[in-house]
Amino acid sequence: MSTFIKDYIERETISRRNFLFASAAGLTTAAMPGVFGAGMARAATDPALAWSYRDRASAYWNAIVSGGEAFTESIGKTKEDMTSLINEGSSEKSLADIKAFLAKNNGACAIACDANDSPNARPVAEAVQAAGGYVSTIWNKTDDAHPWDFGDNWVSHMTWSDEKPAEETARILFEAMGGKGGVVHLGGIAANNPAIERLNGLKNALKDYPDIELLDAQPADWDTTKAAELMASFLTKYGDKITGVHCANDNIAYGVMEALKAEGIEGMPIVAYDGNPEAVQMVMDGQLLATVFTNPHWGGGVTLALAYHAAIGTFKPSEEPNEHREFYGPTILVTAKDAADFKAKYLDNVPTYDWKDFWGPSNGQIVYK
Repeated sequence: MSTFIKDYIERETISRRNFLFASAAGLTTAAMPGVFGAGMARAATDPALAWSYRDRASAYWNAIVSGGEAFTESIGKTKEDMTSLINEGSSEKSLADIKAFLAKNNGACAIACDANDSPNARPVAEAVQAAGGYVSTIWNKTDDAHPWDFGDNWVSHMTWSDEKPAEETARILFEAMGGKGGVVHLGGIAANNPAIERLNGLKNALKDYPDIELLDAQPADWDTTKAAELMASFLTKYGDKITGVHCANDNIAYGVMEALKAEGIEGMPIVAYDGNPEAVQMVMDGQLLATVFTNPHWGGGVTLALAYHAAIGTFKPSEEPNEHREFYGPTILVTAKDAADFKAKYLDNVPTYDWKDFWGPSNGQIVYK
């Protein structure tokens, strides 16, 4: 018998013995990473991909997920190779789905995630770290939770600096109102960072407009139907006192318009946020004064790209500076004067992105007040 064959048989015998010992002890391959050697290495170089998000009903989230799919295709896979973990606005479901995905794939996962509300980001990161996976998050986390506190497993967090853009839309609204009158604000989910920042932006602008009164500000949970119901209640309560509407996102603006149309009200000044194709067209048509684009296609793609490349070892998150672990995404104010050019550049032909340029379009490190 040749030495090569003898050595091979001995190695296989040892591997088989280790497997039996592990089985007898109730250990899994995740608990004994050295058992299968090359098999485990293959898993590490080909992590399962997932995007955890609310739903795909809105144009915004559809763009986010489309970005994730574009990245997935860029590494030679199909769209179907990216699993959608749809939480339907439930933080509990978000966490449960992520845990199940981690368990199914023995932790060999690269996950992009919006935690749905801020407190959920920490347990998501803890679950991913415990399983040995990798996650990059967007939008929602508490100020005291940071990726660098979780080693390499919480790769990055991206949010958008919404306060200033929301202040800019408010100023556009107030000027259209002639600097006086009453405004109502319809917001997102109360615990969401963007909902808080967009309301703060409105309040900042109000400081320079003493003749404008904030009549009311209530959450509409980013939802068109809830926004229509809330706006109808505002109209019942405040009537003609309302002379302008500040919306936390485009979906909310659509609901506001439905409520106004039902009451036969035309020409009400309205501003929104997200830069969805329908909203941009409404800006062009004069139905909205302004919206703000956050480039969700790029955001969705690069968030998954960061988790994936950390998982396969392209870069080591813990060796990156903090501004690469927590950073702002890009924002573009869209008004009537530039809406057509914006639509042609970003919506009619979606740009092709280099998914390894992780921080190119980003807008600096997150700043805490």
